Amino acid sequence: MNQKDQKIKEIIKELAAQFFSKESNRQSLITITDVELLSKGGKAVILITVLPEDKENDAVEFIHRRLHDLQEYIRENSRIARIPYFEVRIDYGEKNRQRIDSITKTM
Repeated sequence: MNQKDQKIKEIIKELAAQFFSKESNRQSLITITDVELLSKGGKAVILITVLPEDKENDAVEFIHRRLHDLQEYIRENSRIARIPYFEVRIDYGEKNRQRIDSITKTM
């Protein structure tokens, strides 16, 4: 990944976190854990975690409904020339890491 793509990832991650912090109903904590750029920057997969875990489905549905608004927010608050198409996924790698941490702390 080149430096330009890394900068775009950082901008998207930061602005997505700001957007969902402002727009969420605060019934769950949505954390942007990473952004993956695909298709030469034409698509960005936003990886999230949600606490409490039983609110994951509601949070993902909320985010899917607001993806167009997120694109507009990033367009207005960044100088990214071509805003990618967004997809959102639960970050299962981060969830597994957290489980491993909690298991090793109880030992």
